Amino acid sequence: MQGPLDGGLTLYRKRLIPEEIVPLKGDELLYAAEDRLVTRWRAIHKRSDLDHGLSVYYLNEGWKVSRFYLADGSLKYTYCDIVRFDREASGLIVADLLADVTIDREGRIEILDLDELAQAFDRGLISKAELIQALKQLNALLNRLYAGGLQELEAPMLAFIEEPQSSLGGTT
Repeated sequence: MQGPLDGGLTLYRKRLIPEEIVPLKGDELLYAAEDRLVTRWRAIHKRSDLDHGLSVYYLNEGWKVSRFYLADGSLKYTYCDIVRFDREASGLIVADLLADVTIDREGRIEILDLDELAQAFDRGLISKAELIQALKQLNALLNRLYAGGLQELEAPMLAFIEEPQSSLGGTT
């Protein structure tokens, strides 16, 4: 079965604030199915607080769940975006609907950028229906996380996680 990005289609990130659409040319598609994609990527712009990561795009739920790593390979946190997927002839556009959730290494959950979601609605960047849908998607994600579902959401990435190399250079 062909996945949504088979055949040379491109993945795009669409941001509302600031407005931009960026082709994610450096992202490596690791897995594609009708309901999800898994990618490996490096930060688009060099940053001291983020080097690379893995993402699962949940196409039916409107979520992108990512593991953010530092340059030394250690996990910074899990970052969840509320998104809308728009299929175009040239690829899949992932529109960031601004509401985000982080989960740190101790399991603490933090909800981010609801003020940006409200600002996008106030500025006419999203419709009332899109605002309501984003809040429903956020609620469903939080319910899954509060029920202990983080491991299940990260599971599609686990086979692709590269463990940091031992300084000893050997295997045990």
